[in-house]
Amino acid sequence: MHHEHSTKPLVPFEEVSKAIRSQDYPPVDLVVGIGSGGTIPATLVAFHLKVPLRVLWVNYRDEENQPVRPQPEFTVPFLEQELPSKGNILLVDDVAVSGKTLEKVMNSLPESLNITTLVLKGKADIVLLPHLSTCVKWPWKAYATENLAK
Repeated sequence: MHHEHSTKPLVPFEEVSKAIRSQDYPPVDLVVGIGSGGTIPATLVAFHLKVPLRVLWVNYRDEENQPVRPQPEFTVPFLEQELPSKGNILLVDDVAVSGKTLEKVMNSLPESLNITTLVLKGKADIVLLPHLSTCVKWPWKAYATENLAK
């Protein structure tokens, strides 16, 4: 597994940063990141847009992108986290393969929210790096060793 992990092409931080800065965004009142993969992208986008950030902890896949449970599940109950009942939410994750995690979160949020989904790679309303088709290594994970990642 170790060798396969290191052959994923590294996406340079500058490329992610440029994609975030050059994107046109709808009105956004709050950025909601999906932990753990979406935490850093959501932080960068919230910083860029100068809006508040919340993180919802949902788990479906492991570090090797394999599903570890039948369906995505909240690992921290999101009701304990402050979320508005109305407004424009930008829901951010790093990668959406099946879209199940985004769907799970969207179905769990109040219907009164206007939600736009954003991912770096995969399927969403906004895809920042649509040219990426293979598994990649994100710059914020590039220097973690296998042991530290566990």
